[in-house]
Amino acid sequence: MGQALTGACLCGASTFTATPVSDEAGVCHCSMCRRFSGGMFIVTDCSGAFEFAADAPVTRFQSSEWGERAFCSRCGSSLAWLSRDGRMAFASVQAFPDPGRFPVRHELFIDCKPGSYCLAGETATMTEAEFMAQYAPSPDGGAE
Repeated sequence: MGQALTGACLCGASTFTATPVSDEAGVCHCSMCRRFSGGMFIVTDCSGAFEFAADAPVTRFQSSEWGERAFCSRCGSSLAWLSRDGRMAFASVQAFPDPGRFPVRHELFIDCKPGSYCLAGETATMTEAEFMAQYAPSPDGGAE
């Protein structure tokens, strides 16, 4: 994609700039993402080009050994999942002016998805075990 975009929370106090690496979105159905976002967390990969404004009232919550969640401390909007090592940044598509520009192409933790909803169209899927085998940090702290 290559185009820098500005995202914002509901109240507008927490803004960020990010450059999505593609025009695609992914959905995470893990229990942490569902609790963090109030449903499925729909994100786009902005790794390498994601930065909050200096005055943004953002709170970061360390949700695992290797990840943290960023949200506006004023209105509570869920804004991003960030790896603690700074290598990965996944921004909520809902924070951008046109979230529809990011069609959902894949779903993570598909085996954790509640049975009460499903997405239309075809998506690639990955179970929790498949995700952890591919992306979880190794015991020495590096990615597998």
